Amino acid sequence: MADKNTFLLRIITPERLFYEGRVEMVEFNTTEGEIGVLPGHIPLTVILKPGILNIYEPESEKNAALHAGFAEILQDRVTILAEIVEWPQEIDVSRAEAAKARAEERLQNKTSETDIARAETALQRAVARIEVLR
Repeated sequence: MADKNTFLLRIITPERLFYEGRVEMVEFNTTEGEIGVLPGHIPLTVILKPGILNIYEPESEKNAALHAGFAEILQDRVTILAEIVEWPQEIDVSRAEAAKARAEERLQNKTSETDIARAETALQRAVARIEVLR
C-alpha cells in the first residue's frame, strides 16, 4: 500500500527514464510560473519552462536542470515528459557559461523576433544549468 504522504514521480526523456520514485513534493517552472506539487494535488497538465527541478524524497532532496516539456499532475502521481533533464554531475559548467554568453550577445544584437525568442530560451537553459550547480 502506498504512503499517503508521498506520490509516484516519473521523469522521462527521449533518451531515458531519468527518475522514478516516491516523493513528498516536487517543484518546477511552468509557463505560468513556479509550481510545487504535494500528494493529493488537483489534476492538471502544464507546459514546462527551463529552470531548476527540486525533488523532495522522504530522506533527501535532489536537484536537476529541467529544460522543457510537459507535466501531468494527478492526485497520486506526476509524470514529466521532458526534452532534457540533467543532474548536476552531468553538466559541463564551462559549456553552460559559454552558452549563456552567446545567448546574452544574441539578445544584445536583437536581429529578429524569432532569434530573440530562441536566445531567451537558450539563456534560460544555460542559467538553469549554472544555478543547479550552486
